Amino acid sequence: MTSRPKNLATVAKRTMEGSEFRLELADFLDEFYTEPSSAALIDAPLRMAGKVESGHRKDVYLAAVAEHLARQYHCRPGEWIFAEDLYLEKPAFAYQSRSGRIFLLKESPPAFKSRNLFVTANVLSRV
Repeated sequence: MTSRPKNLATVAKRTMEGSEFRLELADFLDEFYTEPSSAALIDAPLRMAGKVESGHRKDVYLAAVAEHLARQYHCRPGEWIFAEDLYLEKPAFAYQSRSGRIFLLKESPPAFKSRNLFVTANVLSRV
């Protein structure tokens, strides 16, 4: 059994090795919430664009995760999160219905919204 990812770079690495992105991210979040630290956010993940399905969107998503967690837990993210290519040109919504999109426009956390990713406010919550 592999250990949980201790940083976002490991999430990207394991995804490119064939692991499921959402499961690796969930494991990372469990680890991060146990012991929040800048070290988990500082290293730039390898870019998944062109290497895995929806790779660019996943790259952007990890940047939003790093920015959001850094704000929430007063950590310092790496400068990598501000790279120009880590913003989507066209909006991406977690819900496709008109009412769902309107809801997400209001609800999305700033780190996601600024990157044209529209998600629920509790997208990084764990049970």
